[in-house]
Amino acid sequence: KHENVVQLMEVVVGNELEKIYLVMEYCEQDLASLLDNLEKPFTESEVKCIIIQLLRGLEYLHANFIVHRDIKVSNLLLTDEGCLKIADFGLARTFSVPSEEMTPNLVTLWYRPPELLLGSKEQTTSVDMWATGCILGELLIHKPLLPGNGEIAQIDLIIELLGTPSESIWPGFLQLPACKNFTLRSQPYNNLKTKFPLLSQAGLRLLNFLFMYD
Repeated sequence: KHENVVQLMEVVVGNELEKIYLVMEYCEQDLASLLDNLEKPFTESEVKCIIIQLLRGLEYLHANFIVHRDIKVSNLLLTDEGCLKIADFGLARTFSVPSEEMTPNLVTLWYRPPELLLGSKEQTTSVDMWATGCILGELLIHKPLLPGNGEIAQIDLIIELLGTPSESIWPGFLQLPACKNFTLRSQPYNNLKTKFPLLSQAGLRLLNFLFMYD
């Protein structure tokens, strides 16, 4: 139980054993629908309010060894009082230290971190943190930050924004399966400051932390 995680109220079994229904607490809207219907972007204070609630919910999940694996705006519910609830745990898994292999590439493409795009079989809490960075960027520019139309395009958008990863900044990078199949284009610059020219130094630092190659 946590105020920023949707609460399971009851489990109901239907007339047949395979008909099981999960009854969740009611939230009036999801963040994706709200973004679609807003006439202007969220204010700075509203973005801060949303992200800090998301981070608090993820802190609770990760402290209890749960990785969500599908954090995106449509899976974040909002009450009329502005309380954010992380929802849809259909892809969530418990994790351990050291990490174990999980089914790859289940994270929705636009929010999928580079290690999964490059074939890593290990998934850690960094999967959720990368998605949080994508959501923060989406709230700031009022549209998806990395809207790739395929895995190769998604990798290219990440490189365009953050620069090409290397072994020096991402130890083990060259051992990822996809790195043996093709060569990433060279782009040496981090363009977060160019993408978000009005963002404070603290905001840029947060985005860089969320988008760390690892």
